[in-house]
This record gives sequence, structure tokens and C-alpha cells, in this order.
Amino acid sequence: MSNPIPTPDSNGQPSCKGEGLSASCAFILLRLWLAMRAIATGLEKFAGKVSEQKPLLDEFGQPDINGTMVAVEHKVYALKYYQGIPAALQSKFAAEPLLPDFLLKPYAATLGYVLIIAGVMLLLGIATRVSLVIHGLIYLSLTFGLILINESGGVAWLAIHMLLVVAALLLAKHNRCRLIKRW
Repeated sequence: MSNPIPTPDSNGQPSCKGEGLSASCAFILLRLWLAMRAIATGLEKFAGKVSEQKPLLDEFGQPDINGTMVAVEHKVYALKYYQGIPAALQSKFAAEPLLPDFLLKPYAATLGYVLIIAGVMLLLGIATRVSLVIHGLIYLSLTFGLILINESGGVAWLAIHMLLVVAALLLAKHNRCRLIKRW
């Protein structure tokens, strides 16, 4: 079994063939995961439930002969359902003195949009390092809020997200697929 022969890279540093490809693949996977997570989370801020009446079906798939109707809920996405902060957390945040209303309202009003924009930027490779820093700042701000309302489980999940952002920033030099090269 032969060992790879170190060859100088563009910076003059020794590197093994294939190492750059592995790092590029690792970065692409992280980038896609973080982008997907941000876009999906942002879109979920626009989710709502709609209830409609449908006929009750019997075991053969036919409408009930009595004309019985049942309410069926399904998920929809629309601007009118936008909610930056989940209803379950709004009262907790409102009671927190370190989160004044004049800061909380604009934050909640823009969070979903910022998540989607940052996610699309990362997905397309537009200013990749800048969009990763934006992701980090979003997760940092969410962590701050969850620490204040004592939601330790959420803080732990966000810590994992922060580690993924840090790993992606460290691997960003291996970014081969991008639209804008400079950042």
C-alpha cells in the first residue's frame, strides 16, 4: 500500500492529492445543509393551517350516505400567516426586560425573511463567507433570546448549528462552487 506523495498546493504548502477534493466535498455538504436549514426554517415562519369541510368516507372510499362532513386541516404557506416568533414563546419574550418591545418587534418581523435570504445566498454561493457570518449572527441572536427565557434544550441545538457554521467558515477556502468568488 503506497502513501500519497505530498505535493505543494497554490500556497506552497505540502498537500496530498485528493485532500482538496475531500475538503471541497465536506464544505459543499455543510453549505447545502446550512442553506437548506435556513430556507426551511424561514419558510416555516409563513406556515398556517386551514380547515375545510369534506365528506366522511366509508371503508370503500365513498361519501357517507348520511352526508356527514368532517373538518380536515392542512398546512399552507402565505404572507398572512407570517409569525417570526412562535406564539408559545411570545409571552415569555414579552416578559423579559432585556428584550424590549421596540427591539423584539422588528426582529420578529424580519427573522423569516433574513433566514430565507441568507439561506439562498449560501445555497447559490453568493458572498459565501459573508452569508456564513450572517448565519452565525442569526444563531447567536436566537441563542441569546433562548438563554434569557431559560430554554436550555434550544440553546444546545443552536450550539450545534454554531459549530457547523464555524466548521463551514474554516472550510470556506475549499469552496469550488460559487457564483461570486471574492467573498
